[in-house]
Amino acid sequence: MDKKIRRVTDLKEQRMETYRYWRSRSVGERLSAVCEASVDAYAFKGVRIDDEQRPQRHLVRIQRPKR
Repeated sequence: MDKKIRRVTDLKEQRMETYRYWRSRSVGERLSAVCEASVDAYAFKGVRIDDEQRPQRHLVRIQRPKR
Protein backbone atom coordinates (compact mmCIF):
# COMPACT_ATOMS: atom_id res chain seq x y z
CA MET A 1 0.00 0.00 0.00
CA ASP A 2 1.34 3.39 -0.98
CA LYS A 3 1.02 5.74 1.99
CA LYS A 4 1.49 9.44 1.40
CA ILE A 5 0.78 12.37 3.65
CA ARG A 6 -0.39 15.56 2.01
CA ARG A 7 -1.20 18.82 3.71
CA VAL A 8 -4.41 20.33 2.38
CA THR A 9 -5.74 23.63 3.69
CA ASP A 10 -8.75 24.01 1.41
CA LEU A 11 -11.80 21.81 2.10
CA LYS A 12 -12.77 21.77 -1.58
CA GLU A 13 -9.25 20.67 -2.55
CA GLN A 14 -9.37 17.95 0.11
CA ARG A 15 -12.63 16.60 -1.31
CA MET A 16 -11.20 16.64 -4.83
CA GLU A 17 -8.06 14.83 -3.65
CA THR A 18 -10.21 12.15 -2.00
CA TYR A 19 -12.30 11.84 -5.16
CA ARG A 20 -9.18 11.49 -7.35
CA TYR A 21 -7.76 8.84 -5.03
CA TRP A 22 -10.86 6.63 -5.14
CA ARG A 23 -11.24 7.11 -8.90
CA SER A 24 -7.67 5.83 -9.31
CA ARG A 25 -8.58 2.54 -7.56
CA SER A 26 -10.17 -0.39 -9.36
CA VAL A 27 -13.80 -1.34 -8.72
CA GLY A 28 -12.67 -4.40 -6.78
CA GLU A 29 -10.45 -2.32 -4.50
CA ARG A 30 -13.30 0.11 -3.86
CA LEU A 31 -15.72 -2.70 -3.02
CA SER A 32 -13.17 -4.30 -0.71
CA ALA A 33 -12.72 -0.97 1.08
CA VAL A 34 -16.49 -0.62 1.54
CA CYS A 35 -16.72 -4.16 2.90
CA GLU A 36 -13.84 -3.55 5.29
CA ALA A 37 -15.34 -0.25 6.47
CA SER A 38 -18.70 -1.96 7.06
CA VAL A 39 -17.13 -4.74 9.13
CA ASP A 40 -15.17 -2.13 11.14
CA ALA A 41 -18.33 -0.09 11.74
CA TYR A 42 -20.21 -3.14 13.00
CA ALA A 43 -17.24 -4.08 15.21
CA PHE A 44 -17.27 -0.57 16.66
CA LYS A 45 -20.90 -1.16 17.66
CA GLY A 46 -19.94 -4.53 19.17
CA VAL A 47 -21.48 -6.67 16.43
CA ARG A 48 -19.27 -9.40 15.04
CA ILE A 49 -19.80 -10.25 11.38
CA ASP A 50 -19.20 -13.83 10.30
CA ASP A 51 -20.17 -15.51 7.06
CA GLU A 52 -22.38 -17.83 9.09
CA GLN A 53 -24.35 -14.93 10.56
CA ARG A 54 -25.22 -13.41 7.23
CA PRO A 55 -28.61 -14.27 5.79
CA GLN A 56 -28.64 -16.49 2.77
CA ARG A 57 -29.06 -14.58 -0.44
CA HIS A 58 -30.94 -16.20 -3.25
CA LEU A 59 -30.82 -14.72 -6.68
CA VAL A 60 -33.80 -15.17 -8.94
CA ARG A 61 -33.95 -14.14 -12.55
CA ILE A 62 -37.36 -13.40 -13.93
CA GLN A 63 -37.57 -13.12 -17.67
CA ARG A 64 -40.53 -11.12 -18.88
CA PRO A 65 -42.19 -11.88 -22.18
CA LYS A 66 -41.39 -9.38 -24.88
CA ARG A 67 -44.10 -6.87 -25.60
